[in-house]
Amino acid sequence: MISFQPSEEQGQIIDMVKRFAADVVRTNAHDCEENKEIPDDLLAKFWELGLIANAIPEDCGGYGYERSAVTGALIAEELAYGDMGLALAMLSPTLFAYPILEMGTDEQMKKYLPQFCGEAFKFATAALMEPRVAFDPTNLKTAVRREGEEYVLNGEKCLVPFADRADLFLVFAATSPGAGAAGVEGYIVEKGTEGLQVGDREKYMGLNALPLHKVNFAECKVPLENRLGGSRGCDFQRILNLSRISWSAMAAGVCNAATDYAADYAKERVQFGEPIASRQAIAFKLADMATETDAMRFLAWKAAWLADKQEDCTREAYLAKLYAGEYAAKITDDGVQVLGGHGYIREHPVELWFRNGRGIEIIDGLTLV
Repeated sequence: MISFQPSEEQGQIIDMVKRFAADVVRTNAHDCEENKEIPDDLLAKFWELGLIANAIPEDCGGYGYERSAVTGALIAEELAYGDMGLALAMLSPTLFAYPILEMGTDEQMKKYLPQFCGEAFKFATAALMEPRVAFDPTNLKTAVRREGEEYVLNGEKCLVPFADRADLFLVFAATSPGAGAAGVEGYIVEKGTEGLQVGDREKYMGLNALPLHKVNFAECKVPLENRLGGSRGCDFQRILNLSRISWSAMAAGVCNAATDYAADYAKERVQFGEPIASRQAIAFKLADMATETDAMRFLAWKAAWLADKQEDCTREAYLAKLYAGEYAAKITDDGVQVLGGHGYIREHPVELWFRNGRGIEIIDGLTLV
């Protein structure tokens, strides 16, 4: 039976992340978006929380706490309540570390996981999305072939966080085109590998604080031991599910922020002698925003709960992501509408949440729980 009551440990984590999101993330979000950069000291402050090292085993230098998709979803939501771009940046090391933690060989875990337990923020990332219309993560064009004792990667990726600074890349490529998720595997590519080409920073409608790059692989050779999971490979469908759960949780965080901000504004904004929140049209809109945000949150929680039980959550994760993509755009737009003309002014965060919310429907693979 699903419980909506967090454990004592989860409650402590939520409280810590909530304070961090309010005191650090939200207060710096506007400047980071306008300046199109995230100062290293902000990443360092997040790293000091130890949230990623918590899930890494003690024999790899971590704290050895049990990793939970539900806890990860709660963290993602609270960080995104502060700002989604900064949340994606701060959690970007998990794109590499968590698949290694869950599916890597003993050798891969011992080689790479200790690097995520140091004092400095570890720049590592994953490359999944490709620059084409109607992208399908289970039908990748990036290809891989085996040549002797190496794998050779060829293809083009986009929306790769911190590609210009990352030391480690987890690259997803098709081994069996047409086989769906079962035909996708992950490959570890280290910075400086011949054939790895990091392109210019991409420009998008939102997420301007987060550095996103195109990355090309031209006859990029990696040793056999760099296949995620070694000879047994990886469960790409589970990686995709966990990514979609995280996206849905972040969407709930952004939408909750828009709802709260719009409600506070509507209570304070007086027109014709009364707060606009007392008008039926505004009150109904705010109620719909809150209802749809809760639905988004509960769909993510259900999928995460199943993932923690090691059950197939493909359907639930897909539905959570589908709902989040559709309603995040609507809810964040409603937030702008409640503020009227003020919603169009960049000094109010609702316009940023609207721009970020529009991307949830079309982007995959930028976050992981």
